[in-house]
Amino acid sequence: MVSIILGIVFIGFCVFSLLPMCPLNWGSYVIDFFKGFLPVLSAFIGLICLFIGAADIKDKKEAKKEAKKEEETTEENK
Repeated sequence: MVSIILGIVFIGFCVFSLLPMCPLNWGSYVIDFFKGFLPVLSAFIGLICLFIGAADIKDKKEAKKEAKKEEETTEENK
């Protein structure tokens, strides 16, 4: 319950601080932050995608090897 209330308070503060008609009017600062941060964020996301893709390829190769081994053992048992 406390976390829900805190979440609502923080979202309210975010909206309050970004609106141009409110006294803080931090919208332009947030846009400047995103302009600088988004290229870095996209690089990290790309790096994570590369690691996930490499792990997926490795898992597929191992699955093929296991399937081959299984086929060989079933052929030997016949």
